Amino acid sequence: MTILGGGDVNPDDLADSLRKAPALVAADGGADRALDLGFTPDLVVGDLDSLSATARASIPADRLIRVAEQESTDFEKALSRIEAPGVLALGMTGRRTDHELAAWHVLMRCRWPRCIVVAEEDIVFLCPPVLRLFLPVGTRLSLFPMAKVSGISRGLHWPIDGIAFAPGRTIGTSNRVATEEVRIELDHPAMLVILPKEHLPAAVSALF
Repeated sequence: MTILGGGDVNPDDLADSLRKAPALVAADGGADRALDLGFTPDLVVGDLDSLSATARASIPADRLIRVAEQESTDFEKALSRIEAPGVLALGMTGRRTDHELAAWHVLMRCRWPRCIVVAEEDIVFLCPPVLRLFLPVGTRLSLFPMAKVSGISRGLHWPIDGIAFAPGRTIGTSNRVATEEVRIELDHPAMLVILPKEHLPAAVSALF
């Protein structure tokens, strides 16, 4: 399933995502972005305060799911209310830093369905307890902790074994792949994995 937010999105990325995950869910104002790009969402989920009158008139009323509470973002409202083997999320980054930070918060809070956020240059996802990826040697692979987390790795230039990761203390950005098979095992699902966008197919294969 594809979730579209109201942030920046490359039309080619959206078309590619819909080939992989053809059901389109808009997070509130993401519906306007979808219509602008020539797509009608299958569902619109959110508090609907960002949905334009034009979008409301263009989308059947039974596709609009209003969630009135203000304790979560529209991305979280959408992600937590769908059932899918995997989700690609676009339009969650690029326009506002607070919204982008909130997207990483959502990945921590909503661990199922597994979700990959597609940004302008990178993809970001929450690392499962065991991750096995196949990537070209030399690929940039960054690890960013969202809480205290430790683990072991195989196939990284700088192994993570014995490192106590935590925000504000130790992070793992700009590591790189040393062998084509990378394996990461964590004691807690609290680590974001960041890869160049061209490796989305490898991430989809590993997660979904």
